[in-house]
Amino acid sequence: MALGVLADQKLEHVPGTAPLSHKDNAMFEVPGFDERLLKHDTTGKIVLIPQPSSSCNDPYNWSRFKKAKIVISFILASVTVGVVAPVLAPAYVTLAHEWNVTLTKFVLGTTGSSVAGSAFASLFVNTLSIQFGKRPLYLMAAIGLMVGSFWGAAAHSFTSYVASRTWVGIWMAPLEALIPTTIADVWFVHERGFYNGLFNFAFMTGVNLATPISGPIIQSAGWRTALWGHGGFSGFVAIVVFFFMPETAFHRDSALDIDVHAVGTVEPKPVLEPKAEGSVEQAESPASNAASEQSQGFTDTPTPYWRELLPWSGYYHPVSYHHSLWQCARLLVCPTVLWACLTFTIAVSCLVLVSLTISQIFAAPPYNFSIRSVGAVNVSSFVATMLGAVLAGPLLDGLSRFMSKSNKGIFEPEFRLPAMIVYICTTATGFFAWGQALYAQDPWPIPVIVCLGLISIGVQISIACCVTYVIDCHRDKAPEVMAVMNLARNAFALGMSFYVNDWLVEQDVRYAFFTMGGIHIGVALLAIPMYIWGKRARSFAFRHGLSE
Repeated sequence: MALGVLADQKLEHVPGTAPLSHKDNAMFEVPGFDERLLKHDTTGKIVLIPQPSSSCNDPYNWSRFKKAKIVISFILASVTVGVVAPVLAPAYVTLAHEWNVTLTKFVLGTTGSSVAGSAFASLFVNTLSIQFGKRPLYLMAAIGLMVGSFWGAAAHSFTSYVASRTWVGIWMAPLEALIPTTIADVWFVHERGFYNGLFNFAFMTGVNLATPISGPIIQSAGWRTALWGHGGFSGFVAIVVFFFMPETAFHRDSALDIDVHAVGTVEPKPVLEPKAEGSVEQAESPASNAASEQSQGFTDTPTPYWRELLPWSGYYHPVSYHHSLWQCARLLVCPTVLWACLTFTIAVSCLVLVSLTISQIFAAPPYNFSIRSVGAVNVSSFVATMLGAVLAGPLLDGLSRFMSKSNKGIFEPEFRLPAMIVYICTTATGFFAWGQALYAQDPWPIPVIVCLGLISIGVQISIACCVTYVIDCHRDKAPEVMAVMNLARNAFALGMSFYVNDWLVEQDVRYAFFTMGGIHIGVALLAIPMYIWGKRARSFAFRHGLSE
């Protein structure tokens, strides 16, 4: 048992488990193995997982400047996706009257259509990214968002408007599902917590700043101007992606992926005698093969910048379309993916719940907020999300490094999960307080600043935790995993858009948000059995072909 994580009796090495340092590391006690051949970070203390190849075109070997440009690209892309759902949220009640439809029907046409389009497109995006890489999809997505927003701004019928939101939802899918896989393509295990936290922060920034910005615009210049503005921003993102986001999919020797290999239980091998002048024959293992390759230095020349600007790099992987769809179906019964889907879905759904009801709650008595004031409510969420982002990266990466050190240098993905304690202490508490404050009609600073702030901090940390954990468990299946998670989340969000506004009317805000608080507690507590049995779950998934 490693710090409460139950050991597996079926595999000698379970995919996801990896050496993070070599001090007192039992994984390096292979006879004849020289751990010094493994590549480490600049401190020389942390083993790089996966091991980078000997190619300078391997994304793991790219310069800090090149990686920084990718960060800028995915931050802006995440912001523009986050804006899609709440951009018109401050005026939902007003716009429902303008289109002469019920509030539920308007919400369904605005948010439900976009999440339905995103859920439908996620599976196709997954297959295309595996076969042809991610850059073409990023470019098409940004352009598709621009076209869809312009279309919605020019719509003169509710049917045309709903069709434009569906189109926008389809092109949200690449930017929602593929960015975590890009992070796994470019950054090592000990760095991913920070960058996944940054991705979630950018998405939440779009969600939280959309209404404070769009509220005044809608009140002074009309809702169509807000959509024209979003279309223009999406066009700017397309330009940034074109110049700053090269293809990150890369054909690498699978022997370098020391975090995804599985080794069956075997009999100990005899120590190999030195052959000549102190050299030893390397034991056959992925790590030693990777290290041997690394000792030779870079073996090629960098790809010219002008070639990186091509919409398609020429990357191709001969995987069949049906195989990728079947892989997604198999992952749905993988315990680690199921847990991540549930946690991700519930965490994000609370944001959908707030954005769908914010106008309904604060435009009505006793608050009687204007469209501008309703939009300003999410400033609190933005500030809290910033705090959550500051905490998420150091918490996830620092915790995993500390626990790995205590575990004789061996990293287990389950070492990410104790961060869920923060989630249960903030988001669940925030929902109970939010429901009570609205029911009691407390002054607006209590629900808006205190309660919404607590909710947002916890959501930021929980999303970063579950995304980082599941990518650590199944990095080689990251596109399929994210497709499944986004499908589950969008399906749930679509269902919520059918009933959530009527739910608040038929029940009351306290009942509705107390229910959400209880659901969050239940989901957060599932992290305990996942922490204990997570390693065995990973072994089960591999041995039964669920993540093979």
